[in-house]
Amino acid sequence: MAGSKPVNLAVLLSGGGTTLQNLLDHIGDGRLNARVQVVISSRRGAGGLERARRHGVKTVVCASRDYPDFEEMSLDIWRHVEQHPVDLVCLAGFMCFLRIKQAFLGRVINIHPSLIPAFCGKGLYGHRVHEEVIKSGVKVTGCTVHFADNEYDHGPIILQRTAPVLDDDTPDTLAARVFEQERIAYPEAVRLFGEGRLKIEGRRVRVAGG
Repeated sequence: MAGSKPVNLAVLLSGGGTTLQNLLDHIGDGRLNARVQVVISSRRGAGGLERARRHGVKTVVCASRDYPDFEEMSLDIWRHVEQHPVDLVCLAGFMCFLRIKQAFLGRVINIHPSLIPAFCGKGLYGHRVHEEVIKSGVKVTGCTVHFADNEYDHGPIILQRTAPVLDDDTPDTLAARVFEQERIAYPEAVRLFGEGRLKIEGRRVRVAGG
């Protein structure tokens, strides 16, 4: 909304940062009224860290190998998040389990490269998802943006976008087609959150104003 306050984001990632870059591009050209306050990576060499630095965004590394378990890692991540004025946490190719604090339930979103509840859950991420989609023979796949809870790929769904599965698809070609839908879906979900239009009702998310 014109003149409204930008939504402050923390972005968590583990890899190249293409989803982060997509958000930064939308912010940079005015399509998304948001500000990335901090980028946190679970890997020291993640390409997303350099993308963040090029845009002047503060970066933090919470390397998964440095913690005895995901509980300790989660506590450290929240310590860093809470040092910034964060409204919404965006999981953007974050490959570790995050234990979400009670205060942040309904304030953490994730994007998954399939139409949840299909092809999701522990162990299904990245190209593994597209491999399973192709093997299954389904004709349509897509992406899902959802509120994250403390189960894998489980929280209430905000929005979904579809993509066809073609007879000659490989995991690479299918991933590229699905990512084109992700590029639309994730900024849209952030925008709706920032405008206060998302209301969680049990397992459903109502979008105010249609």
